[in-house]
Amino acid sequence: MITINNLVKQFGEHRVFDNLCLEIDRGEVMVILGPSGIGKSVLLKHIIGLIKPDSGEIYLDGVEITSLDEKKLNKMRRKFGMLFQSAALFDSLTVGENVAFALKQHTVLPDFVIRKIVSERLAMVGLSDIQDLFPAELSGGMKKRVGLARAIAMDPEIILYDEPTTGLDPIMVTVIDTLTKDLQKKIDVTTIVVTHDIQSTYRIADRIAMLYKGKIEEVGTPEQIKTSQNPIVKQFIEGSPDGPLTS
Repeated sequence: MITINNLVKQFGEHRVFDNLCLEIDRGEVMVILGPSGIGKSVLLKHIIGLIKPDSGEIYLDGVEITSLDEKKLNKMRRKFGMLFQSAALFDSLTVGENVAFALKQHTVLPDFVIRKIVSERLAMVGLSDIQDLFPAELSGGMKKRVGLARAIAMDPEIILYDEPTTGLDPIMVTVIDTLTKDLQKKIDVTTIVVTHDIQSTYRIADRIAMLYKGKIEEVGTPEQIKTSQNPIVKQFIEGSPDGPLTS
């Protein structure tokens, strides 16, 4: 569904991507793993078209998106839903208004239909009857789930998760992981998750891509990554201070 060919991006003297290549299959959960600050979130922004590469190509369903104008990019972005690290809810809007935001911006659906969709999406993430609450009244885990309900409101083909379990307790991490897999099956969505949480990765991934120094070091199933002999992959998943990875 998504093909990235020879992606290059540099900010000043810092080369973030160095001919990076990756293919993501339709309907799979692809986890992009790697140390903090390595460019995982920047890669998501390239995939959704928020950042343009210096060179290279990104294909979505066979369409090369890096050269699209803003109008065509905006149309392409409707295929995506995104859960941000902080949930990124609008503090001045209620939960219901947050989930309905894109529906009101990009559709002409009547209000009663939007309310029905909002209620359904909140139920899908295990939240009901909280439409009138404000984000300040929610726990961290509830905010993440509201953010996820908003991400699926427009029936996306692809969901991008940017560090979805950061700052959550172990129980809520498992809840978010379970929702990620459940939604993949229920709405047949392609899922790309950026994280450095190894245990969460093993729970949700169909395949894992290890990003390091601007390239994908290795791609494989969780079992293949667990048994990898690549010294960079091996050190990262074992959390060892000794090896080629430097802090």
